[in-house]
Amino acid sequence: MNLLDIDSIYKSYSNYSALSNVSFSMPKGSIHGLLGPNGAGKTTLIRIITNIIAQDKGEVRINGKRSHNFNMKHLIGYMPEERGLYRKMKVGEQLVYLARLRGMNARTARERIMYWLERLDASTWWNKTIDELSKGMSQKVQFIATIINDPQLIILDEPFSGLDPINSELIKKEIFHLKDTGATILFSTHRMEQIEEICNDIILMNKGKVLLNGNVTSIKNSNKKNLFQLNYTGNNPLGVCNEIEIVSHNERTVLFKLLTTNINEVFEWVIASGNQISSFKEILPTINEIFIEQIAQQTV
Repeated sequence: MNLLDIDSIYKSYSNYSALSNVSFSMPKGSIHGLLGPNGAGKTTLIRIITNIIAQDKGEVRINGKRSHNFNMKHLIGYMPEERGLYRKMKVGEQLVYLARLRGMNARTARERIMYWLERLDASTWWNKTIDELSKGMSQKVQFIATIINDPQLIILDEPFSGLDPINSELIKKEIFHLKDTGATILFSTHRMEQIEEICNDIILMNKGKVLLNGNVTSIKNSNKKNLFQLNYTGNNPLGVCNEIEIVSHNERTVLFKLLTTNINEVFEWVIASGNQISSFKEILPTINEIFIEQIAQQTV
């Protein structure tokens, strides 16, 4: 069953179309990456999902219910790119306050906050103010504020901003933990390598429209260019093979584009030269390469 359904969403400001016929679904327990250049409509879409603003047309459904027809604040945890913490307030007091706004009682809030502070190596921060914390440390506090009440839908906008590699891995681990315990996560970022590491599916937007929507592996396979990398042992020259177009050839590594469907003839070409094949793999495009190509095609 889908946790989130976005059905034909439209949103305009005066003569500017921010969103046009945006549709996608997110099954429960999935992680989706929301991608797009600046101005693609990602923030507008997130604000509609979270009921900050209303769409002109279309529906947002959570667990099959229209979002504007019921109180869903307890179902969604939203971590915006622009952080909303009180700089002079102590970490513990602030998190209790934010948890109480989500309907938690003070005792449960304290227990949950201490649990998450310990998980994020921040158990000594209770009496520190946000002003005393680095950007990365305050990012952890914002993350806790987002997930403190175990929301079913978690929306993370650039959650790794300001984090060093160690703490990025820590947050990534917790994102997978939340998924494994039933949360559904919409993850917006400009860092494409994180999308490939974390997300099952992607939604690529540009100019208010969805360009691509689907499984990461399937999208990479559907955009492949018949590129292969072959490593061989031996010092004999390979000569010419009419089945391929060589992209690069150095240090016994050949990157080539296959011009036919017969890969066996490529293997025979290497072996006939007196060399041996040590490894062979297909090179799939990265999400970053697909992103650039798709955006370029739309701007032509």
